[in-house]
Amino acid sequence: MIEKYDLVVHSNKMYINHQLINCNLGIKDGVIIALSTDKLKGEEIIDVQDKLVLPGTVDPHVHIRAPGHEYRETFLSGTQEAALGGVTTILEMPISSPPPYSPEIVNKRMTIAEKEIVVDTAFFGAAGIDQKDSVIPCAQSGIVGFKTFLHEAPEGREGEFIGLTAPNTGDQYELMEILANTGLITAFHAENNDMIRKNISRLRKEGKVSPIYHERSRPPVVEVETTAKILLFAEKTGAKVEIAHISTPEAAELVRQAKAKGVYAIAETCPHYLFLNEEALVKFGVFAKCNPPVRSEEQRKKMWEYLVNGYFDLVGSDHAPYTKEEKERGKEDIFIPPAGFPGLSTRLPLMFTAVKERKLKLEQMVRLICENPARIFGLYPQKGVIMPGADADLVIIDPEKKGRIEKDKMFTKCRDSAVVFDGWEVFGQPEKTIVRGKIVCEEGEIKVGPGYGKIIKITKR
Repeated sequence: MIEKYDLVVHSNKMYINHQLINCNLGIKDGVIIALSTDKLKGEEIIDVQDKLVLPGTVDPHVHIRAPGHEYRETFLSGTQEAALGGVTTILEMPISSPPPYSPEIVNKRMTIAEKEIVVDTAFFGAAGIDQKDSVIPCAQSGIVGFKTFLHEAPEGREGEFIGLTAPNTGDQYELMEILANTGLITAFHAENNDMIRKNISRLRKEGKVSPIYHERSRPPVVEVETTAKILLFAEKTGAKVEIAHISTPEAAELVRQAKAKGVYAIAETCPHYLFLNEEALVKFGVFAKCNPPVRSEEQRKKMWEYLVNGYFDLVGSDHAPYTKEEKERGKEDIFIPPAGFPGLSTRLPLMFTAVKERKLKLEQMVRLICENPARIFGLYPQKGVIMPGADADLVIIDPEKKGRIEKDKMFTKCRDSAVVFDGWEVFGQPEKTIVRGKIVCEEGEIKVGPGYGKIIKITKR
């Protein structure tokens, strides 16, 4: 045993091996070396008594936007927002200009990021039919997986979607045959392009362009049909697939059925599908627009039932920042503005509040937002768990302290668009976020400079 550690963390409620225990952590060179019921000597000692010490959370669905759209988010502002919310590792989605569909572009993004990030960061690559020859080389660039959109690039944003889309069914199957050879998971945005285009055209002709018609243009069948197709293609090709940001219980059921047949399929949902319903579109208009859209109250309740019963593997934020000005372009037509809103710092408090309200067990929450994302994308046991040999990534919360989500205290550049949860009373707002043994955020204040975070590259295939 080391005589003196760099950092010792003590809590009566340390989350280890799916239970809360009285424990001291001995940390050296950013790694957990010892778990002990005895006192340990440290250069620095953090004794939090009855506060919870959880594994640092891993967010598997984050959009930073840089390079190309730094006014929406930079790697610095985005990872500061992550630290505020107890996120110690982000998995960054490939929407940038250009998208990272080749090793060269992936490496350029990593070079930009490593100078700015304050939490650890891994990357998805882009996989699209128009750059299909780049998929295999890109798989060797250290990425954790691929992302593919099954709809056309939004009008005016074509540059952000080069090498990232496969709207045609025949192209989708061909692309999945290629992806199967990479051994990596591909996260699919599962919505039917043709149905959406037809619905929007019809609704616009009828003058139905108010916010609620965003949901009507993308009814559950749009997601369910495409989920079924992707799972069938995965069964036939052997591709590993994730159905990202599931909004309907029917899609989750399809993933469960596919798993039972031996298909490698992952189901992800997001807090907004668990905590919001379509009334948010009426109340917040353009600021509640996301794809897929928030659903009916009946479906929202069913999503909770499926979450508790183990249908979902992941809860990601789908942090998707756009400026207030970009969102407000749709005040007269909901089909104009981009879809998405910030969510990095609100995921943990929302989910822990559900634990406090006994909708979800603490063990389930930790699996969904810490352990499973790390396991699924090859980061475990370095990330997502408190155990010897793991990175000392921790989040400390007062389980009895009620706080309030306040957008004006966020670090995201698009805080003015983060209105859907603004003002909500929550439990579980992080007091300290620790990355590799160093406090990066304490009581809402960033404690490290740009570049403290590390780039994570996956080399095992």
